[in-house]
Amino acid sequence: MTGTSPVAAAALAGVPAGVQAQGVWAGRRQLFVRFAGEAETATMYTSTALVREIERQMGRSKFHSISIGGRDPLANVPFLLAALAAVKPSIPVMLDTDGQRPSALGELVRELALVQAVIGFGGSDAALSHAVSTLRVAADASCAHSLVLCPKDDTTDSQILRAIEQAHASSAATQVVIHPTMTGGAAPTLDRRWATLLEQAAAMHEDCRLTVRIPPPAGLR
Repeated sequence: MTGTSPVAAAALAGVPAGVQAQGVWAGRRQLFVRFAGEAETATMYTSTALVREIERQMGRSKFHSISIGGRDPLANVPFLLAALAAVKPSIPVMLDTDGQRPSALGELVRELALVQAVIGFGGSDAALSHAVSTLRVAADASCAHSLVLCPKDDTTDSQILRAIEQAHASSAATQVVIHPTMTGGAAPTLDRRWATLLEQAAAMHEDCRLTVRIPPPAGLR
């Protein structure tokens, strides 16, 4: 570890090991740096404390990558930059974000292997616009980037296709992952709607895939 001085502390929900639940690296074993949400129990970390925890866990186990996520991680860019500069991870680092702070990504994107913008279709049109801007920032920095679509029960096909269309216009290199809404009871199934939707999506954007999310407690994000 280098002698990087700690910056203002950040509230983390923890630094757990787990399996990525969604997106391009779904199913990968990751070390999660999770910023705490309003209803979560938080622990205050300095950048130095975070470095020590990352080094401790990476010294004990193998991970595919580090995932930075939770509530609003881009509100803590100086904290993250200080930690990543000190730990110099030998494995890829991804950002899992709702895309609402595209302007904050600029300095951090150089430290990332993947920027993953997640749309849950519960917000305004501005949420999609900001997520698409986040993809553009990543593309301009030659950083791999993905749009993860997590539709709800009432999300229409046209809403999903509109999001893919905007992502394609922003960057043709966007990796689009659609996590379909599951139907049924104890053994959920997918109806043919999703196969048809994927056909339509692939017609407008080459890199589209359809896959089921890994539920908790195994799946984390």
